[in-house]
Amino acid sequence: MEGPLLLLLISGVSEVFSGYSLRYYYTGISSPGHGLPEFYADAYLNEFMILKYNNRTGNEVPIPEWIKKEDGGYWDRDRKISKDTEAAFKHHLRSVMKRLNQTRGLHYLQHIYGCELRDDGSTRGYSEYAYDGKDFMELDLKKAVYVPVVLAAQLSAQNYNSPEVRAGERNKDYLEKECIKWLRIHAQFGREEMEKTVAPQVTILKQESDKKTWLHCFVYGFYPRDIDVTWKRHGIEVPLEEAKQVLPNSDGTYQIRVTVEVAAEDREGYSCHMDHPSLDQTLTVKWEVKSGSSFWVLVVSITLALITITGLGIVIQMKCSASEKDPQTNLTPGGEEKEV
Repeated sequence: MEGPLLLLLISGVSEVFSGYSLRYYYTGISSPGHGLPEFYADAYLNEFMILKYNNRTGNEVPIPEWIKKEDGGYWDRDRKISKDTEAAFKHHLRSVMKRLNQTRGLHYLQHIYGCELRDDGSTRGYSEYAYDGKDFMELDLKKAVYVPVVLAAQLSAQNYNSPEVRAGERNKDYLEKECIKWLRIHAQFGREEMEKTVAPQVTILKQESDKKTWLHCFVYGFYPRDIDVTWKRHGIEVPLEEAKQVLPNSDGTYQIRVTVEVAAEDREGYSCHMDHPSLDQTLTVKWEVKSGSSFWVLVVSITLALITITGLGIVIQMKCSASEKDPQTNLTPGGEEKEV
């Protein structure tokens, strides 16, 4: 995707599970003057981006090499779907802005939908909308109806659930059948890549200020994402300075930094401990106390800044919407969202 990376987060679909997932992200943006495309469409198989589209490039391109082994007909159909969805999304966004008396400024409409196939054989589907990063409307799969999350979404939900449209019923059918079908196909071709493991690399750095000292345990280059990293002193776990946050690397692996504050008089006995699927046992790296210098303190500070910047994108919390007389949206095979 050209332009800034948009990490689309929806609270309702962020749970951790064991298995496979196929997710589609649509984003419509109101103001192209900000340097962003007006429409994005991305697809992910688990953590792997398998398709990307935006209105500037106009092309939807399979990302991993193993995707190209699949039947090309699916991708031809998906390319058309993205172009059709672009027009519907622009209309939806304008309608919601008009409804909320927001005729100017940067606003965005987002939709995430997809399905999951868990190791125990159970499945799950979802379709959720957001406007300007706030929950708007979501599909109740049991009742096969869209439910407004905020007052402004009531009219949209009514339109989606009308006898003429029945978007909830149509999308429930897609998520439980067609989506699972393609998820199984993708998983078959991508299983080897997704089930690989890459062991973490570890570096411990010290950072000092006039009054405080911190030890940073940098763990990087690992796959899959799930990892547990802790600091211990003489075998006893010590509290951390900040919440743990796993960040992606450009090569598909991950990184994490875990920090602990150290008293000047108690620097002995610290060690960083890691548990990861690639490791047969816990990996332990001990901190060796060495005399530092202001030069190395500067190097560590710069390194921290660079690692933080590398791991960050533009994070937009989401859940999208439709519109006043919004053309209603149905998901059709391959994930099409169209006006009806």
